[in-house]
Amino acid sequence: QAAVSALIIFSSLINTWAFGEWDILSTSTPSSIPLTIAICMKLGLAPLHFWMPEVLQGVPLMTGLILSTWQKIAPMSLLIQISQTTNMTLTTTIGIASVLVGGWGGINQTQLRKIMAFSSIGHLGWMLIILKMNPSITLFNFTIYIMMTSALFLTLMTMNVTKISQISTTWPKAPTLAVLSMLSLLSLGGLPPLSGFAPKLMTTLELTKQNALISAGTILLLSLLALFFYIRLTYTMSMTMAPNLTSSQTTWRSKLNKSPMVALTNLLSITILPMTSTIMILL
Repeated sequence: QAAVSALIIFSSLINTWAFGEWDILSTSTPSSIPLTIAICMKLGLAPLHFWMPEVLQGVPLMTGLILSTWQKIAPMSLLIQISQTTNMTLTTTIGIASVLVGGWGGINQTQLRKIMAFSSIGHLGWMLIILKMNPSITLFNFTIYIMMTSALFLTLMTMNVTKISQISTTWPKAPTLAVLSMLSLLSLGGLPPLSGFAPKLMTTLELTKQNALISAGTILLLSLLALFFYIRLTYTMSMTMAPNLTSSQTTWRSKLNKSPMVALTNLLSITILPMTSTIMILL
């Protein structure tokens, strides 16, 4: 991270030397390439993603939530501001690589925090591939991503689970929360009519309009890898139960520390699709 910060400063100095001012909107091509690479590493995009899963695995869920959402706001805002001067080939390559790594890397994971890390990499890849063509869609994708990721992290904190093997106990303890979590996972996978379908639909439509059919087809096929482990998590959460004795089938439910924020974020991550057009007008 320190090296990346130094690279950002170095890019700023190159830009200042070229234009004689510190305005980020006047970014030149020679300075925009190292700046884009530095910001991509800050965001944890492939192939500069190696720090993200390991760091997220080693921190508590609350810190993981901050790393996956709040920490990405500043780099993403910088990336959107320099979107018109970024290199199209660079952003497309990093975007496709991130979708591939985000799907492939999460398949064999058993730790939920690592799965969320690879999920983050995949979603950011979708944002980056459309950045040059339509920054408004990137901003919309990022907003939906924050809602869905926050919903899942808050749910995991409420249930106090960090492994796939632990989420099988979710249904007996809190059936309503399990249903919401299941729908949030499917929303992360991009299935209609949930909120996560809107970013993928709008990104695919824009790529099609720009005649980037190969890029659109590639990321759609690669996103099936991520959809596989989302469905696996959904199956584990809703259709399996932890081993119980016959005498203990009626589950003793401990009182969970429920928060209105958990319900609100889960609701937004599921039902925001009808408001897509209104949100895009505001953006």
